[in-house]
Amino acid sequence: MRPRSPRRWTLAAAAAMAGSLLVGCSSGDDAVVYGGTFNFVSPGGQTEIYYDPPAERGTAGEIAGPSLMQPDETIALSDYAGEVVVLNVWGQWCAPCRTEMPELQEVYDSTKDLGVQLIGINVRDRQIDKPQDFVEDFGFTFPSIYDPPMRTLLALRGIPTSVVPMTVVLDREQRVAAVFLKDLLAEDLQPVVERVAAE
Repeated sequence: MRPRSPRRWTLAAAAAMAGSLLVGCSSGDDAVVYGGTFNFVSPGGQTEIYYDPPAERGTAGEIAGPSLMQPDETIALSDYAGEVVVLNVWGQWCAPCRTEMPELQEVYDSTKDLGVQLIGINVRDRQIDKPQDFVEDFGFTFPSIYDPPMRTLLALRGIPTSVVPMTVVLDREQRVAAVFLKDLLAEDLQPVVERVAAE
């Protein structure tokens, strides 16, 4: 039997180590718990994806994190049971996000009486004061989770974390009804939110 070459031994050791890391990540107190049944698929690279009929929608897992404006408090999707929830992934560094945010505020103001909640997820802003200043300067009233590494999106398996801004509409059972992988105007988003709220 031929002895393994140093390169083959290194590859075998790396594979074994990767396997042990995968096993290690699947247990213990720090394990990621997905919880939901949603798996993202973008047919043909579409940027507007609708999941219908409602019975075939996957559920979002637990989405929670520190509040951008009050970091000692937690914002959790579970706090909004029975409501339509619009999740928007944004960063103050992102020019399309800065254009989109007033449009989102308009949709929120127009639909909150229908049982709609908008939750921002602020990403890739390593200094919390910058997105806080942005929110205060423009007077946005919907809450945002502060999540620089985008960990909250693990609850939406397969969602591309490279796309910012991104908007996800959840129905009243916290199932994914629509995903937008682009910036939106109020006229794009509001009819979708109203339709989901009326289901």
